[in-house]
Amino acid sequence: MEDIEDLLIGSGGGTPPGFRLPLNSVGVNPRKNKNKNKPNLNASILSQIPLSTKIPGTQTIYIKTFGCSHNQSDSEYMAGQLSSFGYALTDLPEHADLWLVNTCTVKSPSQSAMDTLLAKGKSAKKPLVVAGCVPQGSRNLKELEGVSIVGVQQIDRVVEVVEETLKGHEVRLLNRRTLPALDLPKVRKNKFVEILPINVGCLGACTYCKTKHARGHLGSYTIDSLVGRVRTVIADGVKEIWLSSEDTGAYGRDIGVNLPALLNAIVAELPSDSSTMLRIGMTNPPFILEHLKEIAEVLCHPCVYSFLHVPVQSGSDSVLNAMKREYTVSEFRTVVDTLTELVPGMQIATDIICGFPGETDDDFAQTVSLIDEYKFPQVHISQFYPRPGTPAARMKKVPSNIVKKRSRELTSVFEAFTPYNGMEGRVERIWITEIATDGIHLVGHTKAYIQVLVVAPESMLGTSAIVKITSVGRWSVFGEVIQALNQMDEKTVSSKKMPGQEKCSPCSDPFVTCACSKESEPCDCGPESCGGQNDVLLDNRNRRNLIGWLLRKRKNQMHKKVENGIALGSLKKQEQTRENSSTWSIVDWALVGGMLVSLLTIVVLLLHLSFRTISAK
Repeated sequence: MEDIEDLLIGSGGGTPPGFRLPLNSVGVNPRKNKNKNKPNLNASILSQIPLSTKIPGTQTIYIKTFGCSHNQSDSEYMAGQLSSFGYALTDLPEHADLWLVNTCTVKSPSQSAMDTLLAKGKSAKKPLVVAGCVPQGSRNLKELEGVSIVGVQQIDRVVEVVEETLKGHEVRLLNRRTLPALDLPKVRKNKFVEILPINVGCLGACTYCKTKHARGHLGSYTIDSLVGRVRTVIADGVKEIWLSSEDTGAYGRDIGVNLPALLNAIVAELPSDSSTMLRIGMTNPPFILEHLKEIAEVLCHPCVYSFLHVPVQSGSDSVLNAMKREYTVSEFRTVVDTLTELVPGMQIATDIICGFPGETDDDFAQTVSLIDEYKFPQVHISQFYPRPGTPAARMKKVPSNIVKKRSRELTSVFEAFTPYNGMEGRVERIWITEIATDGIHLVGHTKAYIQVLVVAPESMLGTSAIVKITSVGRWSVFGEVIQALNQMDEKTVSSKKMPGQEKCSPCSDPFVTCACSKESEPCDCGPESCGGQNDVLLDNRNRRNLIGWLLRKRKNQMHKKVENGIALGSLKKQEQTRENSSTWSIVDWALVGGMLVSLLTIVVLLLHLSFRTISAK
């Protein structure tokens, strides 16, 4: 086994391996094999050439990612660099010349899946590069023998590691250094979603956590670098920005700033029409307690999802103390209660570990009681897995049958909740960013980050829409598109207030005019509670000019019909066209009636003039 640093130093002059100018620009998409079933003669010929003699950048790479959104972002950065240097990316492992596996060390199942994949790669004689938290935290694992490794803070050098591995070298690059730059090339899994890492590592010392071994102590990016990245991705057409880290709430404590300062700086860069939304990542309770009101204010902003992931892990203080979570159940309640009170429609997700060492039946009962009381719409339930090298791995374990029983019981309690009941008939704005796994629906999210499934054309991906909720399920709701909002007038949706305007309470629908404002501005209340008064006033003003009112109403109706036709697809549009051709509204009849009256008046005048002319003769 050789160390890549030695390879670079001993390369004997010339350009070091991997140091070549990129062939493509930032944001290039991975190449897709459109002819999967057709023989590829070029690929067949290339496959007969030894990898070590191929020109670097001509090979195909398969990337597999395990774990959190931070890992996903790392994979996107690595994919971007490889693609920029000419490497093709594939979703088919058998078609790849090299496998890049980005690993997760949080749970045993994730690491077991990694072990299985590596075994398959070795049996298929594929060159392997392993990245992520597993090699960084446990570099001497037997499963990592014979493969190359790139550390979590060395992802900006993945091209070097891949090229040396393709030459037949086993290399490792794990030494820590400065954080990878945020402006590296990136190939996003979802082109509308930017996963933005704001810091790495954490300040905690949880006894069960292995991630700290890999990601290390807290290291935060500067506000300026993060804001610069936000500007770039908005210009690239990104519609959702997810702030990601091991603990969002701890951001900035190592560089003398804090999370509210970052959030306010980012929000100031978001488009005023709310076309790009911000989602704040997972945060542990200790580090947001002192900033609850400031964070609540940001969560109220029309461009920020009213959603937060706050893990509690247990409803028992004694278990939390054994975990070294550095907060109490009462403090967790303070976080939830404060945010729920200050942020309309606030949704909170949480995590639970069942069967932590020393957990008694009473401890578990307290956890069940907490979850049952708050009825969180999302609860991630895990059985305790001892991670090698952590203090919890040395603690006396709860019998596995009891752990499984508690996990099943808590899951049953959680699945009995019906968090979305009562949403039927509500009108909501959603942001649409992906296709559902059924291939039929598009997936959007409300301001509260509730998943909404709609039937609409793929052209609506990356847009926003007004929908009516038609039915609800356990995990999501279904909606019908009423109006597409990708081309709304910016003046109508601007969230910026002019000096002297009254402040409007934050609400979920930025497209409804608020009754407390003198001018039309975004608001977070429903149409039935906010828009009604202003609509009446506008109609009364417009009726002073009957013809102008009729023409404006006709124009608005036609505009809505066109948008509805686009939103609901060609079939819906054809049905709507047939209905419109056979059904006239009051405005239609008024316009036609006016035309007929005018025509009859002209005819009468002509006849009158004719009779007068004949009489004069």
